[in-house]
Amino acid sequence: MGTGKRRVKVDNGPMLNAYPDSIGGTLADIVEFLENPERNRAFTSFYILPSLFHTDLDRGFSVIDYQLDEMLASEQDLEKLRKLGIQLKLDFILNHASVLSEQFQDILKKGEQSEYRDFFIWDGYGTMTEEGYIQPDSEWIKGMFFRKPGLPILMVRFPNGKEVPYWNTFYQEVKYPPIDAQDIMDAAGVQFRTAKYVAESINEKTASGKSLKSVLSEIADRVNVAEKQVVRAIKKLSKEQAKAIIDMAESRRRYLGQMDLNIKSPLVWEFYEETLKKLADYGAGIVRLDAFAYAPKKPGEKNFLNEPGTWELLEKVRELADKFGLELLPEIHASYADGIYEKIAEKGYMTYDFFLPGLIIDALESANGDYLKKWAEELMGKRIRTVNMLGCHDGIPLLDLKGLLSEERIQSLIDTIVSRGGYVKDLHGQKSIYYQVNATYYSALGEDERKMLMARAIQLFMPGKPQIWYLDLRRAGVGGHKEINRTNLTKEYVEKHFLDKVVQQQLKLLRFRTEFPAFSYDSSLIVEAWKHEIHFMWKKENYTAELYADLQKMTYHIIGKINGEITNEL
Repeated sequence: MGTGKRRVKVDNGPMLNAYPDSIGGTLADIVEFLENPERNRAFTSFYILPSLFHTDLDRGFSVIDYQLDEMLASEQDLEKLRKLGIQLKLDFILNHASVLSEQFQDILKKGEQSEYRDFFIWDGYGTMTEEGYIQPDSEWIKGMFFRKPGLPILMVRFPNGKEVPYWNTFYQEVKYPPIDAQDIMDAAGVQFRTAKYVAESINEKTASGKSLKSVLSEIADRVNVAEKQVVRAIKKLSKEQAKAIIDMAESRRRYLGQMDLNIKSPLVWEFYEETLKKLADYGAGIVRLDAFAYAPKKPGEKNFLNEPGTWELLEKVRELADKFGLELLPEIHASYADGIYEKIAEKGYMTYDFFLPGLIIDALESANGDYLKKWAEELMGKRIRTVNMLGCHDGIPLLDLKGLLSEERIQSLIDTIVSRGGYVKDLHGQKSIYYQVNATYYSALGEDERKMLMARAIQLFMPGKPQIWYLDLRRAGVGGHKEINRTNLTKEYVEKHFLDKVVQQQLKLLRFRTEFPAFSYDSSLIVEAWKHEIHFMWKKENYTAELYADLQKMTYHIIGKINGEITNEL
């Protein structure tokens, strides 16, 4: 059960969820969208994904710094949201920062002399390799979870030429800009024609996919070069000139990626506090902690949800967040059987309901609400405060359902959604470990508007704060894998299609959920399920809200009562 010690800092009204450029192209366009009275009354808060900030990769989840992206948003936009009474949910990526961050760029410029030398991490217990990093002995990494093949490191070149490994759980890319004859002349002091042939050879071979390291090795060894002129040119290079060319090329190395932060560094904790303050100043009430479970690392122990390190980290972050009145929402995908959702709630945090999207699809496909009833009663009985959803920027989570639904039932869900155009995302090629299906919720329901409305009604009557992915309001979404969940909508599209009946009916449901007082964290809820019907009844003081749903006929009836008298019907 929850600790009950912490005051709820946010309401449980519906929350719009989008990128800052999802509707119209800028946050200003979304503000205009919300200024429409019917839409504003539908939402009490807005989760803006982290491309709101100064970022470079993964559509926002590689943060350079937490300043607003000047092309997408402004302080004036945030002020307008405040005036609309819209509270914000914003991201804080605890585990990593972009290689383009001020801290990492300082390391590249100053090397060992950088004050941020230990801001990012690499720990290793094992044998030094020829490549210049420690290959950990198996005993130190056997319990670790890697999101990609091989060790999660990026070799970083310091100004003195030293290669230093840094921990890199997520994305990395190394690039070299093209070299021209003048670069070779400046580096090695050779004549133009010799420099021209060497530069052309390097550029041609790297463009064809050969690594710069192997090409430079050929130059250093002055072998394995087929072109006659290049052979002559390279043979004219002394060892010192070859080394100078290598040093010049390597010094121009460029990186992209997300580098893991060293939570043992005091500077990291200063960064954490500064960032939380900035998010609060932007108007955040909820801060989503992305990738928090990867942050605590210790040789010989797990690097994902390390215990007790993960909980110690969260408690320290909460102490900082409390200074600024922020509610933390730790984000983690784990199976129901693992019980992580319950442990997060027991420690007094809000938690994501990643089970609900799959449970609703299962209920609609099977015309049976038993699992929904069971899950709603668990949430209420254990007083677990959640943010729930249907679709989101990553698709429909499935790994989470293990232990709640049978393997056969989950596989049936996967097959159904894939047959309707979804894409299976697994963990770095391991087909046996399903993670999520990339699909809009509309397409997962077979683009059936009756099912979409039923799903929305059930979501709004389930416990938790309902998060509404913008694409779920009307069927949309093009591209493959993740991009199908992230399609931007033009203002013209919204003006035309958001007048459709299915959108207007969802907005009506959302306004009822926002405005009717029966829904709150301290309300009571009774759920009844029999055969293909399910009934929800929320009650607070003199207010009662009820949903009667027929999962076979795909019909529902909603009523609101005050002192037993019906005042609302949908």
